[in-house]
Amino acid sequence: MAEIQENVVPHARIRSLRDAIRKVQLGEAERSDVVADRQETERARLELLVEEMTGVFQEIPQDDDQFSLQILPGSTPRLWVDVTSFVVVGADRKTYRFLKDTRLGRVVLLETGDIGDMADCLTEYIADRILEREKALEGDWLNNRLRELASQGHAVPVEPRGSAWLSIVGAFALGLAAGAGGLVAYAWFANPL
Repeated sequence: MAEIQENVVPHARIRSLRDAIRKVQLGEAERSDVVADRQETERARLELLVEEMTGVFQEIPQDDDQFSLQILPGSTPRLWVDVTSFVVVGADRKTYRFLKDTRLGRVVLLETGDIGDMADCLTEYIADRILEREKALEGDWLNNRLRELASQGHAVPVEPRGSAWLSIVGAFALGLAAGAGGLVAYAWFANPL
């Protein structure tokens, strides 16, 4: 009696190489169509987000070149905000994911199905980046100005740092004393004589 093997996957008999190649090509074409449909859906969702953000994008200063604000195609379409952050559509094709690459890896800043919430988060992120850039530029200008004054022989005002160190050391000492006093009090009341 013939033994039946349960773990054998039934397959169709193919009598020619040409038919086998055709079968494989049809399978690849079907997979490609599914991938293309998914990419088109994701791109359409990202375009809706771009439309929602159009007013914000127009308000960004013209001389601020740190933002990309464009959808780039690929296996996963992405709306790039800047060189380290982008928005993708989740696997369910309804959820937006705002991701940021950092030194410690990729982090999710927001994941939501609400386009309004994502637009608000992107707006706050862009505002934060603009303010960071302005602070950096202001600091550069101030450093250059102080160097100019020093090179011209002018006295450059400097805040005394001794008082800052004294307050830090004082706060540390006060914390040590409070911690030691707390331990003594705990030991006293926890183990009465």
